[in-house]
Amino acid sequence: MNFPFYIARRYTISFSKSTAINIITGIATLGIIVSTMSLFVVLSVFSGLREFSLSFTNATDPDLKALPATGKSFLINDTQKNALKNSKNIAFYSEIIEERVLFSFKGKQEVTYLKGVDPNFIKVTPFEKKIYAGQWLKPGTSQVVVGYGIANKLSMGLFDFNNALEVFVPKPGKGPIENPEEAFNEAALIPMGIYAINDDLDKKYVFTDLTLAQQLLQYQPNQVTGIEFKLHSNASEDEALQEIQTLFQNKVTVKNRTELNDSLHKMLNTENIVIYLIFTLVIIIALFNLVGALIMMILDKKANLKTLFNLGAEIKHLRSIFLLQGSMLTFFGGIIGLLLGITLVVLQKQFSLIMITASMAYPIEFEISNILIVMATILLLGLTASWIASSRVRKNLLD
Repeated sequence: MNFPFYIARRYTISFSKSTAINIITGIATLGIIVSTMSLFVVLSVFSGLREFSLSFTNATDPDLKALPATGKSFLINDTQKNALKNSKNIAFYSEIIEERVLFSFKGKQEVTYLKGVDPNFIKVTPFEKKIYAGQWLKPGTSQVVVGYGIANKLSMGLFDFNNALEVFVPKPGKGPIENPEEAFNEAALIPMGIYAINDDLDKKYVFTDLTLAQQLLQYQPNQVTGIEFKLHSNASEDEALQEIQTLFQNKVTVKNRTELNDSLHKMLNTENIVIYLIFTLVIIIALFNLVGALIMMILDKKANLKTLFNLGAEIKHLRSIFLLQGSMLTFFGGIIGLLLGITLVVLQKQFSLIMITASMAYPIEFEISNILIVMATILLLGLTASWIASSRVRKNLLD
C-alpha cells in the first residue's frame, strides 16, 4: 500500500481534532449523498414519465409506416400485396387513407382527420382495445369510431340513427367553384364506437371503412395514402425497411415509431438533458463544501505535511493524499446516495407510495443506465473538486 493512499484512508475514517472541520466534512458528505440520491430519483421519475408518454404512441402507432415520397397518395398492386403477405419479416399490413375533412353533427362542426382502414388494421394496431364505449366498426359499412374529444365537441352520442354524423370532403379539381353545393363529396356516417387514449389523439381521428374513404376522396381501389406494418417478433426492422423500399422501388418513405413521433422524442430528450444539467449544477454547488472541507483539512494537517516533506515526500505525493481523500468521500457518499435512491425507486414501483390519481401511481422506472450516469457524474465532479482543493498544497505553504 503506498503511503498517500494509506494516509488518505486514515484521514477519511478518523475525526479531526477540530470540531469545525468535522462539521464541514459531515455537511460535504451529506451534500454528496443527498444530491446523488436526488439526481438518481429525478432521472428515474423522468424515465417513468417518458415511458408513460410513449405508451400512448406505442399503443396507436405501427412498427413501420410507408408514406408517399412525393404527393399525397400512391398505388399498391396485387404483386406487391402478395409479396407483403409472404414476407418473412412482416406479420400483417394494413392499407390506410388519412385526410383532413369537415364533420358536422346537429349544427356543430369540427375539422379533423378521417382515417379509412381495412379489416387488417386492428391486427396491425390493437386500436379496438382503446374503445371507451360502443364497438369497433364493421368493414363495408358507413360506421365510424370517433375520439372522445371529437364526440365531446360535437355533443355526439352513439347509435343515434335519427341524427347522422355528416362528413364533407372537397372534390379534387382545378378552377373556380361555380356551385358550392357541388364542391364537396358528402356522406352520412353512423358512430358505433368512441375511443379514449389522450387529449391529443382523442381529438385527431374519425375511423371509417377504407372503401368509403376512397369513394369520398375519389381514389382508385388500389390508391392509398399509407400502409402500416406489424413485424414478426424476431424480425429485423432494418431488413423489413429495406424490403419495403425495394418492393415499392423507393417511391415511399418508411418510418418507424421513433420517426413517426420525431418531435415528441426530441422534446423528451431535450427535457431529459435540461433536468440532468439542473441537478448536475446542484451537485456542483454541493461539492463546494467538499472543496472547503479539504482546504480546511490541509490547513489543519499543515504540520504533518511539513514533517512528511522533510522526510522526503514530494509535493505531488502530498497532493495525492487529499485528492484520494476527496475521491473516497465522493465515492462512498455517491454509493450511499445511490442505495437510498434505488430504495425509494423500488418502493415507489412496488408499493405506489405517491399517487397521481386514486387509481394511478406516479410513473417511475428503474434503469441501469441511470445508475451509470449518476455514478459517472458524481465521480467526475468529485475528482475535479478534489483536484482543485489538493492543488492548494504547495511548497510555500510548508515553509
